[in-house]
Amino acid sequence: MLEERESKEPAMNLFQTNEFKETPFLPVSPEEVPPRPPSFPKKPSPKICGSNYPLSIVFIVVNEFCERFSYYGMKAVLTLYFLYFLHWSEDTSTSVYHAFSSLCYFTPILGAAIADSWLGKFKTIIYLSLVYVLGHVIKSMGALPILGGQMLHTVLSMVGLSLIALGTGGIKPCVAAFGGDQFEEKHAEERTRYFSVFYLSINAGSLISTFVTPMLRGDVQCFGKDCYALAFGVPGLLMVIALVVFAMGSKIYRKPPPEGNIVTQVVKCIWFAISNRFKNRSADIPKREHWLDWAAEKYPRQLIMDVKALTRVLFLYIPLPMFWALLDQQGSRWTLQATRMNGNLGFFVLQPDQMQVLNPFLVLIFIPLFDFIIYPLVSKCGINFTSLRKMAVGMILACLAFAVAATVEIKINEMAPPQPDSQEIFLQVLNLADNEVKVTVLGDENNSLLAESIKSFQKMPHYSKLHLKTKSQNFHFQLKYHNLSVYTEHSVEEKKWYTLIIREDGKSISSMMVKDEENKTTNGMTAMRFVNTLHEEINISLGTDTSLSVEEDYGVSAYRTVQRGEYSAVPCRTKNEEFSLNLGLLDFGAAYLFVITNSTSQGPQAWKMEYIPANKMSIAWQLPQYALVTAGEVMFSVTGLEFSYSQAPSSMKSVLQAAWLLTVAVGNIIVLIVAQFSSLVQMDMDM
Repeated sequence: MLEERESKEPAMNLFQTNEFKETPFLPVSPEEVPPRPPSFPKKPSPKICGSNYPLSIVFIVVNEFCERFSYYGMKAVLTLYFLYFLHWSEDTSTSVYHAFSSLCYFTPILGAAIADSWLGKFKTIIYLSLVYVLGHVIKSMGALPILGGQMLHTVLSMVGLSLIALGTGGIKPCVAAFGGDQFEEKHAEERTRYFSVFYLSINAGSLISTFVTPMLRGDVQCFGKDCYALAFGVPGLLMVIALVVFAMGSKIYRKPPPEGNIVTQVVKCIWFAISNRFKNRSADIPKREHWLDWAAEKYPRQLIMDVKALTRVLFLYIPLPMFWALLDQQGSRWTLQATRMNGNLGFFVLQPDQMQVLNPFLVLIFIPLFDFIIYPLVSKCGINFTSLRKMAVGMILACLAFAVAATVEIKINEMAPPQPDSQEIFLQVLNLADNEVKVTVLGDENNSLLAESIKSFQKMPHYSKLHLKTKSQNFHFQLKYHNLSVYTEHSVEEKKWYTLIIREDGKSISSMMVKDEENKTTNGMTAMRFVNTLHEEINISLGTDTSLSVEEDYGVSAYRTVQRGEYSAVPCRTKNEEFSLNLGLLDFGAAYLFVITNSTSQGPQAWKMEYIPANKMSIAWQLPQYALVTAGEVMFSVTGLEFSYSQAPSSMKSVLQAAWLLTVAVGNIIVLIVAQFSSLVQMDMDM
């Protein structure tokens, strides 16, 4: 999550000052704009405990902690919200997630322009924070199941996310720079330490929220489902606190006035140089040493020289979008991967979206580790570990992280149950009669396609694969029970899973075909259905406000998904009595069939069969890929800014800030395009 970093002084080593992951740099006014007297308080700002640290930075640091908690907490559960609340596909969820992330890194340009050219940093933060809060309120309303249907939820979600992107992106280039404005020039050392504290507040907010909000989503039930409204509402409340805390310090802030937008002037200078060059394409006009020299008719020489230096630095930014495209998939594809893994670590059970907490946690460890141990050791070995070499190693580590992630994905797919192909079905037989039944599946010419003897309540170890001649087909079954031979017929469709349930029918037997759950439950939850052999309808309470009715005499319920856990006493009731069922442990990703019987003196019991196995691969196997990508992030991201800022002129700092954020946006667009292309390819394969 070291998406951006703060730059304080041109020659400052960012590693030694533990630069933070958000990079609102101090904008520098262009030389042709005359300086205006700052509107600072005439008397010195109050200090913290007699030190040289202004009291105003306390409000700014607390504001940043709450804002980052708000942003990363909301974002941690966003992909699963798309997938399981709005019921979008994995590719669509990934695409919208990265479209939102991209928008969050386009809007800082707007925020910087508003602050530099119109309102100033303080008013920009206040006004856009109000937009930010409104976005959270609308987003939380869109997660309330009782509020309208899916279309309304989708509209509210998109409006809320758009406002959040405008708010978080708009204040991003302002907050840290505004904190730097609170220090007098003679207190440069204290200002440097402030930036380190500011960085820690960002990581602390990210770390805590990424851990807490998935718990609010999964461990709390709202209207019988995961509580996304609470998971979005708590970050919204933190943003309200951030706004209130920031506003409380209004009277003691130093508030420099707007100084003009250097980004606009750079763009205009480049555009004029290009257009002027094309207007003067005649062979009679002498060529100029550099293409930017064609702006000399309108812009001062110093600005042109600075823009030249800027373009040389921007050349280094070419690989950045690809790096962000890899890094930002932690919140989308890696989270989806975690839903198909087992989160039980023995001492703690992790939700899939809680794995993202590893990134800020490892960032806090790796920055001092690299700064004080690894880099000094490399230097003592006589290796000249230049900035460009660090960036190259960082990119290699990021690529290795995705190689590891791919290996984990391959292993997960190997452990997953196979899928029926075209003109194939998977079939299992569940014998609920009181004695053994021999089941024979007959082909068109009465040839035996499958023959099995199945004992009463025998748990089948696997499904049997049957081939179809068309996309849908009728199968004939011969059931031998005692001295009876019963023939029946059932229709099936390709690429489906079926269970043939054999039941007692007086002194004979009969059968019914039910379509099973898909071959996997990708949300990390567990799926279940019930067969009721009693002569009364049963109402089963699976959680708060969630009940499931199963009709009498071998009624088969719909599927329900619940959180992983022990279900030792599930309340049930019929018309005449109340009782509880012990369902045992329902594990990650598994699908269960429960047959409710009353064959003992202990009352109704639940016979349990797991027909889709639980996720076997531990979520701990994601740790290496998170460690590698975070190490690559520390080496590539921080070093890239350190190098580019040491090479760029001081007047171009704000332009580099905008360019850096744009690379993050472009990286997310790359993932969005790839996800959409993947979706189209999948559609073509299914057709």
